[in-house]
Amino acid sequence: MTEHKALRLIVVEDEDLLRDLLVVSLENISPVRVIGAYADGQTATQHFSQDQPDVALLDINLGPGWTGVETAMRFRTLNPDIGIVLLSNYARPELLSSLPESSLHGWSYLLKRSVRDLSTLTRAIEGAAAGLMVLDPELVKMAQSRRSSHLKDLTPRQSQILALVAQGYTNLAIAKALFLSEKSVENHLTTIYSTLHIESSNPEQHARVKAVLLFLSSDHDSPRWDS
Repeated sequence: MTEHKALRLIVVEDEDLLRDLLVVSLENISPVRVIGAYADGQTATQHFSQDQPDVALLDINLGPGWTGVETAMRFRTLNPDIGIVLLSNYARPELLSSLPESSLHGWSYLLKRSVRDLSTLTRAIEGAAAGLMVLDPELVKMAQSRRSSHLKDLTPRQSQILALVAQGYTNLAIAKALFLSEKSVENHLTTIYSTLHIESSNPEQHARVKAVLLFLSSDHDSPRWDS
């Protein structure tokens, strides 16, 4: 039986107690191995080449110096495929909509209170490592309540599937949650991409990520990208 390679992860959090709590929580996630924990972005960046992380978990507000987003973008210059998990006390998902198109893949946004839920934390980490975009369940509920006009042509079932995609669920996990076949979920996603005018034939277009961004956006801040 082949063992999955553990994801190498670093933590960047300026509050000592929270940083220690994060490390302890992450030790309970089997596919993750914490290889470094830092109080600021500058120090984490200095150790980046030595650590060679697959995923970085960063507080957005790191006090004086670089923010978590600024630090993450510096990480991306060193490794364009590193997964990024942003933590915040506040719901500011518009940060994701402002990312450059070349860096859309592999971002997760969690509220700090959700870190206690290991399944949510695991989906965020694994989703970021896989190049997906994963949102906190509370942010998904907020987006659902807004019912953006971008999504007006989706059926209730398609909206339900897209909400699960936004939380980092795989097609298989969605199928199990909704009592569907995996093939049925795949067909629904194909229709969702077509309805939202998202190119899905080329993996480099990150159709799943772009669908999540449209799910997240309001009528006034629709993300822009080249088709």
